[in-house]
Amino acid sequence: MNRIICFDIETTGFDYMRGDRCIEIGAVEIIDGKITDNTFHEYINPEGKIIPPDTYMVHKISNAFLEDKPKMSEIAPKFLAFIGDSPIVAHNGFDFDFPFINHELSKLNLPQIPRSQQLDSIVIARNRVFGPKSYTLDALAKWYGISLTARADAHGALIDSEILAKVYMELENTAPAPDVSEIIAQQHDAMKKHPKIGGDFPYRTYEIDADELENHNKFMEQINK
Repeated sequence: MNRIICFDIETTGFDYMRGDRCIEIGAVEIIDGKITDNTFHEYINPEGKIIPPDTYMVHKISNAFLEDKPKMSEIAPKFLAFIGDSPIVAHNGFDFDFPFINHELSKLNLPQIPRSQQLDSIVIARNRVFGPKSYTLDALAKWYGISLTARADAHGALIDSEILAKVYMELENTAPAPDVSEIIAQQHDAMKKHPKIGGDFPYRTYEIDADELENHNKFMEQINK
C-alpha cells in the first residue's frame, strides 16, 4: 500500500518566530493513487494571538470563532497519529508549512516531521511542468483543469488540502523534466558518429584575402576617427 498525506495550514500570520500561531490544519489521505474519505481537520485556538484584519480576509477565520476550539497541545498528537510515517506533501511546504508546524510541535516537545518525510509540491511542479506563468496552487489547479469552486471566497486548510491532493496526483502522472545535459551529451555522441560530421568538432577557421583585410582596415579607420 502506497500512502501519502497532503496537508495545509492556516495561521494568524507568516512569522512563527514572532508568535504567529497555526489556527487550522487540514489533511487528505491518498492511497495507491486515489483520494480516500479519511481526512484530518481541526480548528485551533491561537491562545491570545490576535488575527490581523488582512490575514482574516484570506481565510475568514476570526478570534471569536476560535474561542471555544481546542489548543494545539490537544490537536498536535492527533495530527501526528494521523500522518504516521507516511510521506507528507505541502505546497511551498519547505519554506512555510513544514517549518511552521514543526515550530508548533517543538514548543510542545513533540516529534517534528523529519525532512525525509517531507515533499514540496511546488518543487516537484517546477521540475515537471513547463507552461504556467506561476506555480501557486491555484495556478497549477487551473493548468490541470481542477475546479476551485469549492473554496468559495476564502482559503481553508481542508479545502486546499483536497485541491493539493488532486494537483499532486496530476504531478505524479507528469513525466519528470529531462536532464538537458544528458540530452546534449547524447546529441553530441550522435553527431560524432554521423558519417558526414564525425570528429570532435574543431573550431572552423577562415582565410582572409588581401582585399577583405584592406576593406576591414579602412572601416576601422572610419570608426576610430
